[in-house]
This record gives sequence, C-alpha cells and structure tokens, in this order.
Amino acid sequence: MNKIELCCIIDDDPIFVYGTKRIMKEVGFAKSILVYSDGQAALDGLTKLCIAKEPLPDVIFLDLNMPILNGWEFLDEFKNYKSKRSKKIVIYIISSSVDPRDLERVKNYDQVDTYILKPITPDDLIKILGTVVEN
Repeated sequence: MNKIELCCIIDDDPIFVYGTKRIMKEVGFAKSILVYSDGQAALDGLTKLCIAKEPLPDVIFLDLNMPILNGWEFLDEFKNYKSKRSKKIVIYIISSSVDPRDLERVKNYDQVDTYILKPITPDDLIKILGTVVEN
C-alpha cells in the first residue's frame, strides 16, 4: 500500500501526538510527519512552506481545543490558503469532544473530510490511507 507523502498533526497534547505518530509508523501511513502544537504555529509553518515552495501536507489532523489559535480559528484562517496553494489538503478533525454542536459545525467547512473521536486507531488510519491515496 502506498504512503502519504507528508502528513501534519496539529495538537497540543504530546501524549496524543506521540501515540498517533507511533500508530502511523506501524501502519506505514506517511513518509514524513509535521507536528505543530497550536493553530498559529501551524499557519506560520504552512506559510513558510508555501513561500519556500516546499511540499505541503496531503493530510492534516486537527485538534479543536488548543491554546493560542484553536482548531475552529485555524479552519477560518485556512480558508484563505485556497489562493496560495494548488493541491487539495484534506483535513480530519481529531477531537475528544462529543458535543453535537461541534459535529454540526464541522459541516460548515468544505476542507474537512471527517470528524474522528480520539484516540485515533490503526483502522482509522488505514481507512484514511485508502481514501487519500486512491484520489
């Protein structure tokens, strides 16, 4: 099975990030992984990649509850990236929130594919891998 070239995790929980990276390695999910601890750091990092004409992530795993710039604020700012990038970046919300308002609100963002409850599982990653690599 093919791997995703570049994946990005935006989450402030180091235990979640560590576990997710481990699972990604086990299932052969991505060749490279970028990690940002908040939405602002991610926007800054992605902007630098655009300016340097470096590859952008194929997939972003985004937490909703983070300091500085949360997941919702990141999504609002990320809408502006459409003109700056040529490839489609698929965003998966990864959250521990089971609030029905969050599940409904995520439908307002075209760039979001799916809402996944933490923790992420190998099956989740294999399913995503099959979907993203096929397209």
